[in-house]
Amino acid sequence: MTPVEGAIQPTTFGVVGTGVIGSGWAVRALSRGIDVVAWDPAPGAEDRLRQAIARAWPSVRRLGLYQGAEPDRIRFAGTPEEVCHSADFIQESAPEDEDLKRMLLARLDAASPPETIIASSSSGLLPTRIASGCARPDRVLIGHPFNPVYLLPLCEVVGGAETSAGAVERAAAVYDFLDMYPLVVRREVPGYLSDRLQEALWRETLHLVNDGIATTAELDDAIIYGPGLRWAGMGTNLTFHLAGGSEGMRHMLEQFGPALKLPWSKLEAPELTGSLIDSMVEGTGRQAGERSVEELEQLRDDYLIATMRALRSVGLGAGEILARREARRYGETSRTWSESTVVPAPLELYRCDVEPDWVDYNRHMTEAAYLTAFGWATDALFRYIGDDEDYRAAGHSFYTVETHINYLREVAGDDSLRFTTLVVGLDGKRLHIYHEMFDETAGDLVATTEQMLLHMDTTAGRPAPIGGRPARALRAIRRAHAAMDRPGYLGRVMKTRETS
Repeated sequence: MTPVEGAIQPTTFGVVGTGVIGSGWAVRALSRGIDVVAWDPAPGAEDRLRQAIARAWPSVRRLGLYQGAEPDRIRFAGTPEEVCHSADFIQESAPEDEDLKRMLLARLDAASPPETIIASSSSGLLPTRIASGCARPDRVLIGHPFNPVYLLPLCEVVGGAETSAGAVERAAAVYDFLDMYPLVVRREVPGYLSDRLQEALWRETLHLVNDGIATTAELDDAIIYGPGLRWAGMGTNLTFHLAGGSEGMRHMLEQFGPALKLPWSKLEAPELTGSLIDSMVEGTGRQAGERSVEELEQLRDDYLIATMRALRSVGLGAGEILARREARRYGETSRTWSESTVVPAPLELYRCDVEPDWVDYNRHMTEAAYLTAFGWATDALFRYIGDDEDYRAAGHSFYTVETHINYLREVAGDDSLRFTTLVVGLDGKRLHIYHEMFDETAGDLVATTEQMLLHMDTTAGRPAPIGGRPARALRAIRRAHAAMDRPGYLGRVMKTRETS
């Protein structure tokens, strides 16, 4: 399913069950600026939930937080009924036990308003069976996420025999609002789609370890360095289509189809003997080495974000979802200029943490990373003035023609950065801007840049006058910034020819 139109914003997101998956849901909703109410019967659950949110918050902050996003906008309820009375969307994430889920969903169904969607995070149970005790099974469905829920966008949406089409559509719209990819599973099937694919690979892994053919590390390497990177953007089918060359999938099947009859894989799982369990545990233990689970989680988050950002530049897979998230964040009303806007002087439109791939062996930010960070600050200005996806699709854009950076102090790998922006020059086709980069914690000015940008007609491939809303916004900003103090070196090497 392609992302739905008209995403629905829940006022309060209900989380029932606050383990790894439930806490991930809480973080995702909180990072979107939504209030969360949660319940879990386990002793100490509230403390563990708040600790999980604190651990994950730096990662979602690096992806970019929405306005109002705060980790403390969560309330722990005393009963699941209390969640039902407060939330307008409920995500159940109890253990994968059919009887437990059936009982809990019936309890949620009895206590919540009839229009409230109740979604289960089950990873394989049939929605018809777990909703069988509900008086209103028409609004009960599966919303199956993937760990870490606060980063990975996929959410499989599975309706049961009595789930209404409207409930599926509304749930998909909520997940879309949460910056997820709602994949509607058209037929109710155990394990849904993704877990069935994962299960086939997992069973083959167990066979190969059990037969002494490969270690766990060798099997992980077989994915990490090859198909795993391809799967992130295209998946299996499109990848194999490309393997067929100019004739695509047909030639691929003609050439490699006979191999399907060869005994290359074993689809039935082997007996999970003590020896096999020991081999799996020992193998993955050696892979982890001295690293704790928490350290491995942080490493995982780092590479997932880096991969998604890499895919963003080509508009594939999770990268397209990330691009849409950024467009939504920068497109919020409070971040967009309008005719009635009082323009701040200077503008403060962008904040970020230093990314892992921005630092060198001294744990300092590299020269190229300064340019990257200033580029994101420029992008925030573009979105503020209305230079967004629609504007660019219409054949208009700004191209950078000159940049000068002043490095004032080293930036460390764990720093948080804040940017201010001045429009210091403007004429018919050119825009002269000045950014300052601050260490947000210490308050120190660490770098500055000035950029000259040329407005282009991208269809014709030549400079063109700035027009429409961006022109009006820039004129208003230029007036507001004209009297601002600025360093004496501004304009030494670049200057616009302003007429007013």
